[in-house]
Amino acid sequence: MLKSRIQEEMKVALKSGDKPRLGTIRLLLAAIKQREVDERIELDDTQTLAVLDKMVKQRRDSIEQYEKAGRNELAEQEAYEISVLQDYLPAALSDNEIESLIEDAIATTGASSIKEMGKVMGLIKPKAQGRADMGAISAKIRARLN
Repeated sequence: MLKSRIQEEMKVALKSGDKPRLGTIRLLLAAIKQREVDERIELDDTQTLAVLDKMVKQRRDSIEQYEKAGRNELAEQEAYEISVLQDYLPAALSDNEIESLIEDAIATTGASSIKEMGKVMGLIKPKAQGRADMGAISAKIRARLN
C-alpha cells in the first residue's frame, strides 16, 4: 500500500536527518490521518492518491500567490514540497493519453452535450487521479462537448 510506503520513507528521512523531507512527509501523513478520522475509514491507494493530488494542487496555488506577493523563499519551499509529494504519485499522463481517455469516455457514455459531462468525468477520474490535473481535463471535456 502507498500509505505504508510513505510511513517507511518517513522513517528513512528521520534516520538520515533530512528535516525538510521529513516535514513534508509528516504533513502528508497528517492529512491522510485527518481524512481517515473524519470519515472513520482506512484510506486505500485511490483515496490516498486523492489526498496527494489535493495537496499538490494547494501548493501550486500557494506558489502562485507567493510569487505575486514577492515571497520567493516561500514559493521555493512550496515547490520543494511538491517535488517530495510527486514522488508518491504515479507517472503523469501525456497529452495523447489524456485525449485518448477523453475519447474513450465520450464513446462509452455516448455523451453529446455539456449536460452529460458528469458521466464522462466519472469514467475518467479513477484512471487519471493523481496522474493529471483534473481541472485541465475538465476544461478539455467541456470544450469537446460544447
